Amino acid sequence: MHYDARRNDHGLPHDPFKALVAPRPIGWISTVDAKGQANLAPYSYFNAICDKPHLVMFSSMGRKDTLSNIEATGAFVCNLATYALREAVNMTSAPAPHGVSEFELAGLVPAPSVAVAPPRVAQAPVALECELVRVLPLTDAAGAPARYTAAIGEVVHIHIDDAIIRDGIVDLAAAGAIARCGYRQYAHVDSLFEMKRPDYRS
Repeated sequence: MHYDARRNDHGLPHDPFKALVAPRPIGWISTVDAKGQANLAPYSYFNAICDKPHLVMFSSMGRKDTLSNIEATGAFVCNLATYALREAVNMTSAPAPHGVSEFELAGLVPAPSVAVAPPRVAQAPVALECELVRVLPLTDAAGAPARYTAAIGEVVHIHIDDAIIRDGIVDLAAAGAIARCGYRQYAHVDSLFEMKRPDYRS
């Protein structure tokens, strides 16, 4: 099949787009507001976009607490979503009112960060402390506003649980990372394979 993406005339029960760009890492973003109240929420539009400097980005539909908090404080933390924490990750997606701690709601422990104000999730095996680089309202190709806003952050401090470092490399299978696919589907990283980049010779 093929269809016009702007008309979205695919004829299927659900838009397949999210299932086609998958699996996507989950940005489990912790922030604080101007009063220091913590917030935690998962975002399925998330990825690393640069390694010098270390940059990550996520996008949010609408003016959610996460984005407002980042604009107010200039910082956020990306916590690794894992299979062991999948129910907690899902719980933090609930539309709780402002001021309700998703940490408490999901039975999670906030741990102090080193370089930024927002706490990290103590149970998460990886956490990336980030300073805000830019908030970018998104548009379509013609410049019409989209419903989403992207936030780009520079990773300034990294936490890695020593238990997932094997032979000098991070073992994501040991971490049990999960990723967002389409619909209500998720992927679980439980095995890995290697391929070396080929040499090109003319």
